Amino acid sequence: MKISYNWIKQFIKTDWSPEQTSELLTDLGLEVEGLELYQSVKGGLEGVVVGEVLTCEQHSNADKLKVTTVNIGLEQPVQIVCGAPNVAAGQKVPVATIGTTLYTEEGEAWTIKKGKIRGEESHGMICAEDELGLGKSHDGIMVLPEDTVVGTPCADLFDVENDQVFEIGLTPNRADAMSHYGTARDLRAGLLQKGIQLELITPSVSSYHVDNRTLKIDVDVKDYDLAPRYCGVTISGLKVNDSPEWLQNRLKAIGLSPINNVVDATNYVLHELGQPLHAFDASKITGHKIEVKTVTAGTKFTTLDGIERELHEDDLMICNAEQPMCIAGVFGGIDSGVTNQTTAIFLESAYFNPVSVRKTAKRHGLNTDASFRFERGIDPNITEYALKRAVLLIQELAGGEITSDIVDYYPKKIEDFQVTLSFDKINRLVGQNIPKEDIKSILTSLDIKINSVTETNLGLTIPAYRNDVTREADVIEEILRVYGYNNIETSTKLNASIANSSRFEDYKLQNIVGNLLAAQGWFEIMSNSLTNAKYNALSEQLKEDYNVQMLNPLSQDLGVMRQSMLFSGLEALSHNINRRQSNLKFFEFGKTYHDYNTSREEHKHLSLFVTGFKNEESWTNAPQEKTNFFYLKGSITSILTRLGISRFQESETKNDVFSEGLQLSIGRDTLVNFGVLKSKIAKHFDINQEVFYADFNWDTIIEVAKRNKIKFTPIPKYPEVRRDFALLLNNDVTFESITKIAKKTEKQLLKDINLFDVYQGKNLPNGKKSYAVSFTFLDENKTLTDKVVDKVMNKLQNNFERELGAELR
Repeated sequence: MKISYNWIKQFIKTDWSPEQTSELLTDLGLEVEGLELYQSVKGGLEGVVVGEVLTCEQHSNADKLKVTTVNIGLEQPVQIVCGAPNVAAGQKVPVATIGTTLYTEEGEAWTIKKGKIRGEESHGMICAEDELGLGKSHDGIMVLPEDTVVGTPCADLFDVENDQVFEIGLTPNRADAMSHYGTARDLRAGLLQKGIQLELITPSVSSYHVDNRTLKIDVDVKDYDLAPRYCGVTISGLKVNDSPEWLQNRLKAIGLSPINNVVDATNYVLHELGQPLHAFDASKITGHKIEVKTVTAGTKFTTLDGIERELHEDDLMICNAEQPMCIAGVFGGIDSGVTNQTTAIFLESAYFNPVSVRKTAKRHGLNTDASFRFERGIDPNITEYALKRAVLLIQELAGGEITSDIVDYYPKKIEDFQVTLSFDKINRLVGQNIPKEDIKSILTSLDIKINSVTETNLGLTIPAYRNDVTREADVIEEILRVYGYNNIETSTKLNASIANSSRFEDYKLQNIVGNLLAAQGWFEIMSNSLTNAKYNALSEQLKEDYNVQMLNPLSQDLGVMRQSMLFSGLEALSHNINRRQSNLKFFEFGKTYHDYNTSREEHKHLSLFVTGFKNEESWTNAPQEKTNFFYLKGSITSILTRLGISRFQESETKNDVFSEGLQLSIGRDTLVNFGVLKSKIAKHFDINQEVFYADFNWDTIIEVAKRNKIKFTPIPKYPEVRRDFALLLNNDVTFESITKIAKKTEKQLLKDINLFDVYQGKNLPNGKKSYAVSFTFLDENKTLTDKVVDKVMNKLQNNFERELGAELR
């Protein structure tokens, strides 16, 4: 939320600097995330002065250029080359001096420098309107009034407005601060605690009066629950035009684009008081009647952005006698808004049900300034006051007469909240005693009425616009934020408790694996557990029926809880690849969510994603090698080994997101599925390079790790012996089968088996391949002899020949 410092000072006459004000607002709970300079003319015309053209002669080398001498208030006039057709001696003109920074219409900066143009020196620039940001004309230079004083800074001449704009990170509960008035109200309370007592100035509506009753619009509210209060009035004889500069500057400062004087007035009051308003062209209200109601599901309605939307049966609409004109509290219709031809309007000010507005806005993917406020709950008691304020402002800007009485549909008043506050409870929750007089002063400054006072309690009335303050604890929080968290003393005593925890706690194993992967060059990501339901169509194993649906989704892209870690990871890959970061290694710990017929389940996962090259380009000219299946497998094996998990079996994965891959498991427990991701899935995320993906069942990993018993053995003092076999095998023989036979053949001395070369092709019979396999032997009690090792190797050879049909090469 953007708040203008100049605008705030219309409500509270503070002389505090913007920086001091930022700190106080942050202490009050309105966190200022940034402070930006706004200038009605970008650059503030700094360095631009009034000059007088003394001479103007034709450039000797250019027909369209003139060489001028200009007095800019210095001891000597300066020479400036100018290409404007209207430049002439005797004129008073704006001159951008050397070093001045000007800005293009797109906001790009450029600096005036001393230079030569066709051989003639130029020491500045005589400017046109558009070059200074004072208009759009570029027909020629600006010519100023003759009585303008030479050397006067143009910033003073054109009354450039400088403002500071606070970017406030407004929390959802602070609906009361969604305006400049609300922010000023908090600021006043904070200043009071600093010993500065200032008046809070509210715009007067005492001059409001009905001119005549020639244009009456009847209002019929069909659903009180959805529209508890609805006000409206007509204004006729309007002249729709551009808004004055001061109003345009107010809106531009907070990031709004001026439209016309009527619409700008409603936007001004919205950000001034926090009350959304809407102006309807009275000529578009057929039957001179407005109905506030829901319409038939499927009704087509085109909003101001030109998009045709299909209405839901619960969407509250503002209708004329024939058709909808506006989605109540959210967005206007394209056919009923104010245009330059509008001469009469019906001005609406209402309080709509926050839940209804939020559901409608999210249903249609709309987020407007009005819905932002209605969703959080506005003040139901300023509806009529804000309407009068807007009417008077529109009359000031566009003329016209008030041509009807105010319609105020408010059948059941929204009552204030009654709360009893205990002094003892305040001291217990805060942790120290706050003087009772300070408590009363803070409550009064926050518009909280004190009805009764006893030695132990206060009876309070909380205004309806503070819909987040309904309990005693809420009131104490209000007192504390204004009193100042920094004023609460911190105890010098530190209490800590130490709990016994297993070394197999989830977070401990996560830290072990996370540190391992980070050391190998992997980066951890954290993605949203909400995802797009359409992603499930990329895998037949993800069922739509198992989705955990969000009742009130932020958007369609975040409508369900994820059933797989894959898609959020691919979004991260795509985001980086689109920014020219194509060599990526990501890992993420997270959960998946499933809604089965009998229960809802959450499962913890660890996912790995790798794509691109293993290493970046280097001056060493080391060749870049692409990541592959075995690179990923190496990382997976290192994770399992680090956790003490080694006796797992390999089998082909059944997960349909892989074009090829493996599954590692222990018994019936699946540890991890990994492999090459199907290219069609990657391309769905605009990824055109090979992606390797692994999905660990982290819950299972933890359980299996707990079963592992750690054994400590001394480091062997006897040497290892290595022997190699080059085996000619059928193509369908796997390395796993060789491993199983070898371990079954020799259980004591054989310590390691390694496949270090695979060959297929020339000089081999059809259907054959060659495996180069190494075997490592070790006797922990004595040095092995060749005789012992040869005996084992002969057994291995015989078993490979008999069970696999192997031949030695």
